[in-house]
Amino acid sequence: MYNTINEFIEEWRSEGASTQKLLDALTDSSLGQQVSPNDRTLGRIAWHVVTSIPVSVFGLTAEVAQDSVTIPSTAKEIAESFQKIRTAVLDTVSTQWTDASLNEVRSVFGMDMPLAVSLPLVIKHLIHHRGQMTVLMRQAGLKVPGVYGPAREEWAAIGLEAPKV
Repeated sequence: MYNTINEFIEEWRSEGASTQKLLDALTDSSLGQQVSPNDRTLGRIAWHVVTSIPVSVFGLTAEVAQDSVTIPSTAKEIAESFQKIRTAVLDTVSTQWTDASLNEVRSVFGMDMPLAVSLPLVIKHLIHHRGQMTVLMRQAGLKVPGVYGPAREEWAAIGLEAPKV
């Protein structure tokens, strides 16, 4: 739960940047990667990350909202769309919200709750899908950027072996 808008802004900046790193690492050929025919593709999950940001909660314009059904054919378009919505959320919250806004009740993921409670769900939703994406990225042969610490390739780049857990 957030007590101030600045708490959300700082976490949005950090988690949004981490999500952006993953989206920027995708390739067009990796978008079709999936665990099984019954599961979402990497492209579908990446696009879901973009389209599941609740634009109505943030009061964003229709220009920022994206069609959730039609997945773009390029990784670049997915990454650019996330950057656009990520920036729009930050701009809106920074310029139009106050700490009192956190008490406003809005519908997020089909549930009515105060923003102080629902905003952490938006962040956790990003994190959840980033985890799914990293597995599919590895399966697709992509280098996975480190998020909460160095990835295997980043350890190797500094001459160290990644810790075995």
